[in-house]
Amino acid sequence: MLKYTSKYWSVLSPLVKKSIKRYYGRDFANAIMIKAKREYRSMLNKADDIGADNPMASNVYMCFIFLAVYRAAKGKISVNDLRIISHEVMEWKPLKCMGLFINANRPSGVDALRKKIQKSADWLEKHPKYKAVSWDFNFDENKHRDGYYYHFTQCPLNNFAKREGLLEVLPVMCEIDHLTAGLMHAKLYRKYTLAGGGKMCDYWFVGDKLKNPK
Repeated sequence: MLKYTSKYWSVLSPLVKKSIKRYYGRDFANAIMIKAKREYRSMLNKADDIGADNPMASNVYMCFIFLAVYRAAKGKISVNDLRIISHEVMEWKPLKCMGLFINANRPSGVDALRKKIQKSADWLEKHPKYKAVSWDFNFDENKHRDGYYYHFTQCPLNNFAKREGLLEVLPVMCEIDHLTAGLMHAKLYRKYTLAGGGKMCDYWFVGDKLKNPK
């Protein structure tokens, strides 16, 4: 079980509801979000406990909102429609402010990204009881000359989706990584995802102005 906190639902659910309303109408949006909130709590109860203060836990809390909406809709919201909704949510103006703090086109921006990921890895080293269920971190500074690279071979979202029969929609959540990269003026190069049947989820972030990165 992952401890419930209202902050992620309070921030993102109105944006999700607004998008659903645009395509399905107010009555449908109101009804689905009521069901989705119950589903959201249920999912957190079923999730592996990766530590509520785990810096990576926000990924679960946020992605579960979209997964809860999808499940609550019982087929009335398609995978592609959920993709559209998630993209619209990521267009929220305050999220775009991330680019003011991390710009991957600058060495300082790449270093900020490196420190952000390393902070999550360091947290896990200090809380080894969560290693069996949290993301694992694999770094290779020599793999690429440009940008920043790492990969996971374990993902709690993928484990949850397997158990709960949600693998068909999980790739939509993986796509959010590309949108997040864009907020940091970066491009994410990726060959594999666990949700897509790969043995890892690889992340190679490069400034979006750099041509032919190596």
